[in-house]
Amino acid sequence: MPYLVHTAHAQFVGFLVGAIGWILTMVAIGLVQWRIWVVSDLTFINSGQAWVGIWRTCFYTHVLVTSEYEVMYCQKIRLSDTFTPSEIAAAQPMMLLALILGLFGNSSVIYGLRNIYFGLDKQKPIILAFSIGGGLLILAGVSSFIPLFWNLNSVATNQTINFPDNFYMPPAPVEQYVGPGIAIGIFASILVVVSGVVFLSYKFPEGLRTKVEPSCLEEGHSGLGETGMTLSLRSTPTGSQDIKSCYGMDNPAFQS
Repeated sequence: MPYLVHTAHAQFVGFLVGAIGWILTMVAIGLVQWRIWVVSDLTFINSGQAWVGIWRTCFYTHVLVTSEYEVMYCQKIRLSDTFTPSEIAAAQPMMLLALILGLFGNSSVIYGLRNIYFGLDKQKPIILAFSIGGGLLILAGVSSFIPLFWNLNSVATNQTINFPDNFYMPPAPVEQYVGPGIAIGIFASILVVVSGVVFLSYKFPEGLRTKVEPSCLEEGHSGLGETGMTLSLRSTPTGSQDIKSCYGMDNPAFQS
């Protein structure tokens, strides 16, 4: 295996970028602050601000207190709920799909980098690992871009949600703001796509091929097969540098 470490510096940086993007995607999925609603009725939402995520809605209150969230009141948003808007219904499976694709993509490029840094395999598995990993990372970025920009558009157009009564949320806010969940998710998607492009752009350098040299014994045997002669340590020609390099030099002290 030829030395290839110096050809994969960009791919190593790309792996770090992709790993950071995948971690930030996981963070964005868990955040509830995708859409920040400003409400005028402070009867239940005492802070005047509520958070709408893809999994639940939350707000601070001193009226509705639960033992799990203390002064924060949260209700889950399920995919099967009839009030769930299309952008949130699409975000739940697509963000999870992006997380899974990113995991397999990073695993594939780790295999390719392992072969390069340890010289464990030949050209074809490296190119295949980088191609599969880069393609999966780009698909992961696209899978998260779609629901993120869809929810971003809902915030920009001040879309409403008809929450059930037990959510204690108004159907329309006074104002909406983009929360850190969307911002982190978009940044993470950009990192993942850039990482995928870096791995797809890798090309095996021309001129670097595995050089196989016959061993000394193979050279000796091939020469003996042609001449039909035998060669011993004592009968080694003194002028043959190749044979000396195979068998070493005689030690007069040992022979005496």
